[in-house]
Amino acid sequence: MAPSSDLAKFRHLFAEAKNILILTGAGVSAESGVPTFRGAGGLWRTFAAQSVATPEAFSRDPSLVWEFYHYRREVMRTKDPNPAHKAIAECEERLGKQTRKVTVVTQNIDELHKRAGSKNIIELHGSLFKVKCLTCDEVTANYDSPICHSLAGKGSPDKNAIDAKIPEKDLPRCKPCGGLLRPHVVWFGEQLDKDVLEKTYEVGTSSVVYPAAMFAPELAKKGVPVAEFNLEKTPVTSDFRFHFQGPSGEWLPKALAPLE
Repeated sequence: MAPSSDLAKFRHLFAEAKNILILTGAGVSAESGVPTFRGAGGLWRTFAAQSVATPEAFSRDPSLVWEFYHYRREVMRTKDPNPAHKAIAECEERLGKQTRKVTVVTQNIDELHKRAGSKNIIELHGSLFKVKCLTCDEVTANYDSPICHSLAGKGSPDKNAIDAKIPEKDLPRCKPCGGLLRPHVVWFGEQLDKDVLEKTYEVGTSSVVYPAAMFAPELAKKGVPVAEFNLEKTPVTSDFRFHFQGPSGEWLPKALAPLE
C-alpha cells in the first residue's frame, strides 16, 4: 500500500504520540543554504568530500583536511536555522510541558538544531564545533574563529586555491596536553560512536545514509507510524505510513503545529 499524504490524518495521529523521534539529514540544512558536498558539483576545490573526510586523508595531509573543516565552520557562522529547525524546537518545548518526549536524531554536524532551541539531540556524526585530541582522546567544544591563527583566511573552496601546507605544529592543538586536534566528526570509513548508537536505539529511529537508513524502516516494520518529509521519494518510502513530498521548511511548521 502506498504511503498516505493526508496531513490531517497525520496530525491527529501525532497528537496522540507520547514518544516522538525526529530523524534529520542533509536536506533540512540545505534549506538554510548549507553546502551538502553531495551529488553533482558538490566539490570543495577539486576534492569530493569522500576523499578529504577520511582518517587516511588526515594522516596524510592534516593541513588540507583542517582547511576544509575551517571553511565549513566559517560558512556555518553565516547560516541560520530555517523554519523546519524552528518548528522541531518549538514542538519539543511545547510537548515537553505535556510530559511528551521529542528526540532529535540528526546526521548533520552543523548544530542548527541546537541553535534553533532543540535540547534533546543525538548527533550521529558529531559536530563541526567539537574537536578531539589524538593524544589524550579528550573531546571539547570549540567555537573559536578562526580555530587557530594559522588557519585565518584559509580554506577557500576555489578550485584554483593553493593548499596552505600549514606545519602540523601550527594546526589546532589540545590545550591540556598539546596533542594534535581533529574535527570530532565521523569520517568516511569510521564507525559511529558506540554510545551514540546505543542512545539512538534506546529511543527507537534522507533514509539513504547507513546506518541511519535502517532506523525508520525497522520501526515501520514493527508497526510504529513513520512519516517521511522529503523532496523526493527514497528507496524505503513505501515502508512508511506517510510521505509528504516537498521542502521540510514548508511541511514541518504545518505538520507539527498544535491542533486547534
